[in-house]
Amino acid sequence: MRCVIARYPFDLTRTAVEQSMTGVPPEPVIGVSVTIDRRVYPVMQVGEVITRQDRRDFTVAEMRRALTRLGFTCQDARPVAPSWDARAGDDPLGW
Repeated sequence: MRCVIARYPFDLTRTAVEQSMTGVPPEPVIGVSVTIDRRVYPVMQVGEVITRQDRRDFTVAEMRRALTRLGFTCQDARPVAPSWDARAGDDPLGW
């Protein structure tokens, strides 16, 4: 499939992406992620590996669109729950 990422055309296939990501350890997921071979990668990490471009050269939306068109499952990051309640120790006046 032909994709344009950061103004450059790429001919990507699902198997080529899977082969490129074999042996690459996933980074911690902060934003949008993609599942490849039962591993969850940040979309920007996958984009950097398959395009060999710097992450600043393309957007999350470009990579998400391309990976979704290839048949991969992309998901948004889960909201992070606060580890403590900031208001629990406050006095009634909020001082």
